[in-house]
Amino acid sequence: MKISTKGRYALAVMIDLALNSHGNFISLKSIAARQDISNKYLEQIVAMLNKAGYLETARGNSGGYRLAKAPEDYVIGDILRATEGDMAPTNCFAGEDGCEKKNDCKSYALWKGLDDVINDYLNSKTLADLL
Repeated sequence: MKISTKGRYALAVMIDLALNSHGNFISLKSIAARQDISNKYLEQIVAMLNKAGYLETARGNSGGYRLAKAPEDYVIGDILRATEGDMAPTNCFAGEDGCEKKNDCKSYALWKGLDDVINDYLNSKTLADLL
């Protein structure tokens, strides 16, 4: 499993908003400048975070983005899954029932254990923990 720039930048945006918004809306341009991320790429990431319900938006001169909830209400695993999708280390868990060979697979338990550790860790941290 490797976290892409989308996941890393999504986390950076959420941290930036938590540290800088103080309840106000922050422009995408100012976030992009502070985080050294292109405005165009940031638009894609913010769209994913907005679709997940993590951001509030406002249009106009004083518009921009802010967190929809308090930092302690955001689970890091959820933020990463909103941009990365499934965090599974292998395809063994794809689909509703997972791999059809899982009952006979000698390595399935290893991959399942790793998946559990990854998700347990990411789900044990909140945005507030990173601040």
